[in-house]
Amino acid sequence: MSKKSSNLAVHIGLSLFLLVTLSPLAIALSTSLKSPGDTSSPLMLFSDISFESYRMAFEKMNFMTSFMNSLITTIGSVVIVVLLAAMAAYPLGRINSKLSKALYILFISGLVIPGQMVIIPIAQVFSTIGIPSNRFTPMIMFITCSIPFSTFLYTGFMRSVPPEIEESAYLDGANLFTRFFRIVFPLLVPATVSVVITQGIWIWNDYFYPLIFVNKQAEMSLPVTMLNFLGDKENPAQWSVLFAACILCAIPLITLFSLLQKYFIGGISAGAVKG
Repeated sequence: MSKKSSNLAVHIGLSLFLLVTLSPLAIALSTSLKSPGDTSSPLMLFSDISFESYRMAFEKMNFMTSFMNSLITTIGSVVIVVLLAAMAAYPLGRINSKLSKALYILFISGLVIPGQMVIIPIAQVFSTIGIPSNRFTPMIMFITCSIPFSTFLYTGFMRSVPPEIEESAYLDGANLFTRFFRIVFPLLVPATVSVVITQGIWIWNDYFYPLIFVNKQAEMSLPVTMLNFLGDKENPAQWSVLFAACILCAIPLITLFSLLQKYFIGGISAGAVKG
């Protein structure tokens, strides 16, 4: 096969893959732009343009309140994860000893057991020690489950940062925390962005922990409020409204990823190669 034929085959394959990947997104966007009572086939793309479904979704899910709940939970969890994981990765990436390697393996082992498997004893412990059920309670689970992967990523990137850059600050009398926060941590921007995106997307989209630990409707996150659109036998789901709600929930994530994607790719690559 000639080089030209080979390139043509690659382009055709990539075009087909792109078509298959984007088709569900196009159907979801097209359906969300239909009026709530439209029962036409979802394959009839953009046959009827109406924003009524978005208006209904915005009002029914109490979007601004749910949005703020998700925003508070996500930002609070991600900030704590970034600080704890970066500080934990600092000695793990700098100290080459058996204890350091054992602690690194201990952190990585947290990736093996999903939190959903032990949710019942965790809920019992929360109830026993009197932790209230509010919008902040799921943050405990989000932080705990995010630290293993985040520490793994930070440790891999930390090993690529030469220790010599800290020597001058050390000679000038800078203590450990000053060297870390003023010299090392600013160099970890790609890894930090990768943690923010990977863990932020998971925390934003997760409905399991908020569903378990949040009791008040006014404190529910966006994914939980979307359950109201599923309907039942007596009140079938209005798919246009449901897809409109999905698009509204996805817009903040799409915007964030678009702004930070170049740092995200760099951080993932560095962590994979050095880790």
